[in-house]
Amino acid sequence: MEDRSQDIGFTRGNQWFRYRAAGIIIKDDAVLMVGNDHNDYYYSVGGAVQLGETAEEACLREIREETGLNLEIERLAFIHENFFVGQENDFLNDVTCHELSFYFLMKPLTENPSVNSKSLGTDGSKEFLKWIPIADYRNYKAFPSFFADELANLSVNSQVKRIVTNE
Repeated sequence: MEDRSQDIGFTRGNQWFRYRAAGIIIKDDAVLMVGNDHNDYYYSVGGAVQLGETAEEACLREIREETGLNLEIERLAFIHENFFVGQENDFLNDVTCHELSFYFLMKPLTENPSVNSKSLGTDGSKEFLKWIPIADYRNYKAFPSFFADELANLSVNSQVKRIVTNE
């Protein structure tokens, strides 16, 4: 299991906070997402920012760890403040969560790389990767849910968008 002692986050009673960075990797009108053998949903490629690390550095590190790819950042696309309650089958079962995430659009893939996850989720479960067609995103149990509406407009809107959700 990865050393998470430097992750920026904390727990107070039944409340949990995490500072997170993630990459938006798009190829052939599909976005690369992560699943694991413990949960019934997909999530974005990324993870906790560590002490002394910028959000950009965390994004690139997490992408390398989760996909094996060495990608470049094109731009910051979204700042997401997400409030949610951990799911029953999740390590955050019934915990009130507050996550602040920076989503970076990655430069387009020039080749057709083979992506392979050898990483573990926060709860220690084995992760796997899945390309989800952007047009069908809302048909999947995938987070963040705002990707369903926002990913199609990424090329049109080059400004950073702040989104607050209660999922």
